[in-house]
Parts: sequence; structure tokens; C-alpha cells
Amino acid sequence: KIKGGSTVALVGKSGSGKSSFINLLPRFYSVKNGTIKIDEQDISNVTLKSLRKEIAVVSQDVILFDDTVEANIAYGRLGASKEDIILASKNAAADEFIRELPDGYETIVGENGLKLSGGQKQRLSIARAMLKNSSIILLDEATSALDTESEAKVKYAIDNLIKNRTTI
Repeated sequence: KIKGGSTVALVGKSGSGKSSFINLLPRFYSVKNGTIKIDEQDISNVTLKSLRKEIAVVSQDVILFDDTVEANIAYGRLGASKEDIILASKNAAADEFIRELPDGYETIVGENGLKLSGGQKQRLSIARAMLKNSSIILLDEATSALDTESEAKVKYAIDNLIKNRTTI
């Protein structure tokens, strides 16, 4: 049981099932035995759309599209205003580096964010999650592949992201 609004860390050896657990919640994997409930509702009895609307995932493997910075962040909430995208970017400690890119928010990031550093990709992923404004945040080794400076910025962004949310 995880109390709503709390933060829980899963700790264990490599291969012990931490990522598998994270992938069960948004139903990326199906439960073979037992049930997973959120607010007393079995997640297998709700639509994927309604379930995933309430869950944001930030993992070490950030998925970015060969599109603009703005479009990659807006993927968290299609139709979001430019102001909301900028606010999410500021809260994710990303606005400053975005403005330094050749075309700012209109910069094409390349396939899988080829033109960005690991820390920059992570902060875009966090901005996307902030824009989504989900009640449950899943962090799967979100800082594991970062240098010290990037890790500090990403940790600051994560602190902003998890305020008043259930975080695993």
C-alpha cells in the first residue's frame, strides 16, 4: 500500500523487479496474478486512457521525437498553450538552456534528442510530465546516466515535479 501524496523508493539489486513494478502500474505489462488497485479501483477494470492520464513516467531512457522542443514538451498535454509549456520548462530547470538553443523552443531536437545532452533530455522529459499534471509520478532511474552538474539540475526539477503527488 502506498498512501496518496507520499514518495516511495524501491531499492534492490539489478534485475530484482524495480522497473517491472513501475511498468505494471500504467499497464505496460499485464498482471498475471493478483490485482493492482489505485484508489480501490482495479487498474485492469479502467480504460488505458483514463489510467495513463493520471500517470507520468520519467525514466533514464527518454523518448523524444524528431520535432521541436515545444512539440516534445507539449506531448505531455496536447493543445497546451505556449505559456503553459514555458512554465513547465521553467519548473523543470529547462527554460534557460532551451532559450540558448539556435531556435529556442522551435529548435528541432533530432531523432531521440540527438542534438541534446542527457541532462537536457531528462529536463524536457520532466517538463513534459509537469505539463501533463498527473497525480502519480513514476521515476525509473531518472538520474542514473547523468554527470554531477546535470544530476543536480535534474534533481531540482524532480523536486518541483513531485510536490503534492504520489511518487514512486
